Amino acid sequence: MLLDAQQRGTSVLVEAGHVAKLIPAAEPMVPRAAGSASPGLSVPANAVVTPGAINAHTHLYSGLVPFDMPEVEPPPESFLQILERLWWRLDRALDADALRAAARYYIADALLAGTTTLIDHHESPQCIEGCLDILGDAAAELGIRLLTCYGATERNAGPTEAKRGLQECRRFIEDNRRPLVRGAVGLHASFTVSDDTIRQAGTLAAQLGVVTHVHVAEDIADVSDAKQRGFAGPLERLLELDALPPGSILAHGVHLNEAQARRAEAARLTLVQNPRSNEGNRVGYPAALAASARVALGTDGYAANMAEEWRALQRLAAAHGDGAALEPRRAGGYRMCGELFTDRFAESVEPGVVADLVVSIPGAKPTHVLVAGQVVVRDGALVHADFDELRADASAQASRLWQRMRAL
Repeated sequence: MLLDAQQRGTSVLVEAGHVAKLIPAAEPMVPRAAGSASPGLSVPANAVVTPGAINAHTHLYSGLVPFDMPEVEPPPESFLQILERLWWRLDRALDADALRAAARYYIADALLAGTTTLIDHHESPQCIEGCLDILGDAAAELGIRLLTCYGATERNAGPTEAKRGLQECRRFIEDNRRPLVRGAVGLHASFTVSDDTIRQAGTLAAQLGVVTHVHVAEDIADVSDAKQRGFAGPLERLLELDALPPGSILAHGVHLNEAQARRAEAARLTLVQNPRSNEGNRVGYPAALAASARVALGTDGYAANMAEEWRALQRLAAAHGDGAALEPRRAGGYRMCGELFTDRFAESVEPGVVADLVVSIPGAKPTHVLVAGQVVVRDGALVHADFDELRADASAQASRLWQRMRAL
């Protein structure tokens, strides 16, 4: 249960990466995990212990964006122009050093905000082979829980490019040995791939026993493309080509209707709403998602401060009369992670759930953060890295990245 004002006399016992039990105590504390050298963490009397936040769809490669990313010229007038003039240029400009700096900074910022799980969707067309190891290593170094994939696409070099992306997914899933890191099969979006690539992605996911992660109906252009190919929409195209195993992740869904949202739920697919990104890209509000009980909250590359994303959802839901969007979105990420990591997640602190915990004074930044029972933020500072050093590296790599973008 959440440790509210009436329950601050409770300690949380953490063993083997899980909450073992809640113990009444005079001074609240989170005892160390079994086998860990970390001492118990004293919790201020006015603090609470809550589950870590979950970012159900993001892009770690966007970690350098806060470092003075240049304005797009000429200003884009449509979503496709935003992709072509900004995001697709950025991902083509990425190299290993820039990607590493972006991932480490993004993960560090997420942990300091109390986000303990990231569901990542990656693209770096000039740096495909080995790119998921860069992301996985950054997650393992800093201690966050991560699921990642490469979003296969044909938008730069045709089917050969897509095959390289799918092979990177296979290699990473088969070779990964990081306890808190998982892999998935990725597709960028159906409008950037052929039917053959979609079928290959579905076959690969089935062979490896993993889910697919893909952008779906983020913009009306995705819907129009699917219809031109003879399908009712991008969701139907992906389903009919057997690309979506149960548990797969559909980012955005802005232009799905209620019947499609219900069909996605029936197929045990999770839709991820990204309020700040949808608003910033002017793609619309996904009102139909209220028809599905399987909806989680993501940031689509915005900073992984889920409290800010939650406030954006509340504001936009109120503006669109979508009161049904609220509490189910908060819980959706925990159900989703229970499936993806085959463990027990919950939106309350209770025995048996994973010990992904945040200790904080309400309204303030987290004091301590634990992931799988291990302390990754202590007294407001990263345990496994120096944040100022990560920020300095990110700033330096961002300058290089903007120069390469200008040359494209």
